[in-house]
Amino acid sequence: MEKQQTTGHAPVNGISMYYEIHGEGDMPLVLIHGGGSTIETTFGEILPMLTLNHKVIAVELQAHGRTTDRDTPETFEQDADDVAGLLNYLGVTSANIIGFSNGGTTTLLLANKYAQLVHKIVVIAGAYKRDGFFPGFFDFMPNATIDNMPEALKTAYLKVTPSQDGLLNMFNKDKARMVNFKDYSHDLLKSIKAKTLFMVADKDVISVEHTLQMSRLVEGAQLVVLPGTHGAFIGEAGTAIPGSKLPGITVELINDFLT
Repeated sequence: MEKQQTTGHAPVNGISMYYEIHGEGDMPLVLIHGGGSTIETTFGEILPMLTLNHKVIAVELQAHGRTTDRDTPETFEQDADDVAGLLNYLGVTSANIIGFSNGGTTTLLLANKYAQLVHKIVVIAGAYKRDGFFPGFFDFMPNATIDNMPEALKTAYLKVTPSQDGLLNMFNKDKARMVNFKDYSHDLLKSIKAKTLFMVADKDVISVEHTLQMSRLVEGAQLVVLPGTHGAFIGEAGTAIPGSKLPGITVELINDFLT
């Protein structure tokens, strides 16, 4: 049972950034959602489990959920700056980070640029090169429309921010970021000093081979491969399997790594 919950908006780098704080603990655990998502759609299933052992700070990034937008494209670098800015606003000097999908890539940049803020990181289905995505991903993206966006993600956005214009804006910015995705260098990963756990599904958007490569570039990193599709093992809204025990197993693996 949750001991406490706080919600708020923080003035960060020109946006009003939404965050939630759940539970208690000495080392905060920051949750960074995937593209097109809210806190609930990425982490709704595992957040209550994580809260049993951690003080959890869940965020929503630029143009997502309850966070406002700025007149600039979305970038992973900016998202990392925004999360660091929020932690500074909250007076957090060191935290563990879990990032899913695009949030996983943001987590890598956070660990690279803000090493002093980052204790341990869990990167779930993140990527640092285009060839890490499933074949055809970058052929499909330029032609994607909002009709291709999972209904669960659209519904969740409109539930917390009832604006069709806001939804379309988020979709277009997310799409542009992926269409323009540029490879990061091996050096980005080699620079990471935080203890790191990479997690990926065997039928993920990101290949197991790519995730293995990342785990070899970050010194001492651990790797977990679980069955399923993108996000299924954390119970992500678009791929969750009712009654699956995998989210609970995933949380046990994460807790074991963090402690």
